[in-house]
Amino acid sequence: MSNGVSSDKIFHSTTHGNLSLTEVISEIHRYTQHHKNSRYEISIGTDSQAYGKTHANFVTAIVVRRIGNGAIYFWTRRSQRFYNLQHRIQLETMLSITLAQECRSTIREKLGDEILWDGVIEIHLDIGGAGQTRDFLDVMTGMVRAYQMVPVIKPDSYGAFAVADKHT
Repeated sequence: MSNGVSSDKIFHSTTHGNLSLTEVISEIHRYTQHHKNSRYEISIGTDSQAYGKTHANFVTAIVVRRIGNGAIYFWTRRSQRFYNLQHRIQLETMLSITLAQECRSTIREKLGDEILWDGVIEIHLDIGGAGQTRDFLDVMTGMVRAYQMVPVIKPDSYGAFAVADKHT
């Protein structure tokens, strides 16, 4: 199962058009430099929309929020086979984690550690305590924590259920 998001993957932005991951990181840097004293949080979330019984479009979004004053986001899409709801949720989670690792690595390489705002990357999961996905809550949040990231679930996981969902 390949979950990687390669650095040559195309990301989309309504403001900046199509970008590589390196270009996304440069835009994030530019965005954060406008208000250097502001606090920022970076979150990554994936949502999927099934077509047919075994395939879905998976959209992963990178959201950088200037706390109290707006945000920018970038997204990428891929189509992939899934076998059941649990597998689809696992794919969403791993796509987010993988992209977060690549972002963290690219940020450190291109911009240094200071832009990571305490090194915290939130993974926004399209799951919550109600509905069909509640049975996967402990497993998916545990998986995110195992990668030393912060899991966020509904209703607070806007990166997945609002931003990524907008483009599925």
